[in-house]
Amino acid sequence: MNILFLSLLDFESLDERNIYTDLLREFRKNGHILYVVSPIERRKRQKTFLIEEQGCKILKLKIGNVQKTNYIEKGISLLTLQSQYIRGIKKYFRNVRFDLILYATPPVTFQKVVKYVKNKWHSATYLLLKDIWPQGIVDLGILGRNNLVCRYFRKKEKGMYAISDYIGCMSKANVQYVREHNSYIDSERIEICPNCIELSERKTAVDEEEQSRIREKYGIPQDKTIFVYGGNLGKPQGIDFVIECIKVIEQLDHIFVLIVGAGTEYNRLAHAIDEYHLKNTKLESYIPKMDYEILLQVCHVGLIFLDHRFTIPNFPSRLLAYMDASLPVFAIVDEATDVGQVVENGNFGWSCKSEDVAEVIKMFDEIGRCTELNEKGENARAYLQKYYSTEIAYQTIVSHFGGE
Repeated sequence: MNILFLSLLDFESLDERNIYTDLLREFRKNGHILYVVSPIERRKRQKTFLIEEQGCKILKLKIGNVQKTNYIEKGISLLTLQSQYIRGIKKYFRNVRFDLILYATPPVTFQKVVKYVKNKWHSATYLLLKDIWPQGIVDLGILGRNNLVCRYFRKKEKGMYAISDYIGCMSKANVQYVREHNSYIDSERIEICPNCIELSERKTAVDEEEQSRIREKYGIPQDKTIFVYGGNLGKPQGIDFVIECIKVIEQLDHIFVLIVGAGTEYNRLAHAIDEYHLKNTKLESYIPKMDYEILLQVCHVGLIFLDHRFTIPNFPSRLLAYMDASLPVFAIVDEATDVGQVVENGNFGWSCKSEDVAEVIKMFDEIGRCTELNEKGENARAYLQKYYSTEIAYQTIVSHFGGE
């Protein structure tokens, strides 16, 4: 099949590692030809260009700023997105007959793009639902439910669902939520198509000298249980609650928290660490990929943070990176998500609601003294291979379109 993939993820090769490129490589491995539209945000000051590699063409399309910016600029950029994508497809892929359109949320504003290609080529359509928007910003109190902007984007969301032949959700809770809040959709069109990655090759553990070097470089203590968070630092992570927790963690001599990431709330977190002179928490905005992979080998537990106000069931993809590194997981999350249930039912971690600081600190203390971290880490890796490999997501999608 000729497959068109639409995304907001900025990447320049299928050899990069993330949940989308890993899945696309699975399609390419099975003989499909890929055409990708991947944006370049305005802040990079680059023009649109085309990349060609084996079995794939990637259109790097210049758009406005969407990621890691304020919600006003993001909203304006999303409003102009559809016309930009359509113009790009017309110019660079005008003679390609697409059999299948794959696209992911965010954003919910690909509706007209999908409709244009679907009508022209009678293409099949499959939505990879990675975010339920705009309800997410309503949950966080950024905009009211009846706000004109929210109503506009809710209309776009419903249109996106309506034009999709199938909707692949990240988890069981996602499926239930979409069915309950969108009764106009045939429930048979909504299914689980989980976040997935290509498992990395098992690496030989780095020697003690290399571990000591990386610990010293990033100020990681030798004698504590190291909890690591790697990912976005924004409103969805509930940074106010995180700050309250790490202030108390300062009293636990056997715990150290490493946070690696950037986002709209980075400066607030950095200010709090400085203001309260926190020694058991380290914040890094960026760590080179090779260093980060080694660093994971000297960490003991992966962290997930989700704001307690969410009513939509988020399922953060960073979970898979921890599992791939054979790390157990501590999920500090809201009531709506089922990521905590997955972690506990798979016997590779713990979960706690992101509302009660005392309860969270109690769990940090218990996990920090746990003698089964290695065993739970192995469980995480095994669970990843069984349920979240790219082969599973690939087979789920192609099963609807005449097999492989």
